[in-house]
Amino acid sequence: MPQLPAFDVLTATCPSRTSLARIANKWTAMVVIALSGGRMRFRDLRAKVDGISAKVLTETLRDLERDGIVTRHVYAEVPPRVEYELTALGHTLHAPLHAPGRALHHRGARRAGELRRPPMTE
Repeated sequence: MPQLPAFDVLTATCPSRTSLARIANKWTAMVVIALSGGRMRFRDLRAKVDGISAKVLTETLRDLERDGIVTRHVYAEVPPRVEYELTALGHTLHAPLHAPGRALHHRGARRAGELRRPPMTE
């Protein structure tokens, strides 16, 4: 059985760097989080991910489809209907990509509670 190559993301020539760069991209994270609720059409996805241009969304979806993170469903209708959905691999990314937002939300809520707390009296 052939031995698998050793992957070291710290090495400049390691192919895993491409995957890491893709996952670390802000638009990738937002698209994965948006698609975690299920299939979406392009226009709905663009509306959900505030601030993304049609060009950047198209490029992001193509990259994610090529990497096996998103599946593109094309329906033979007039006008054509296309929907995007996370693959099983894409679903594994949801929790780690969503974690920073949850942590900041929790920290912000806790901080807001501290700011509203009346001063202690002696």
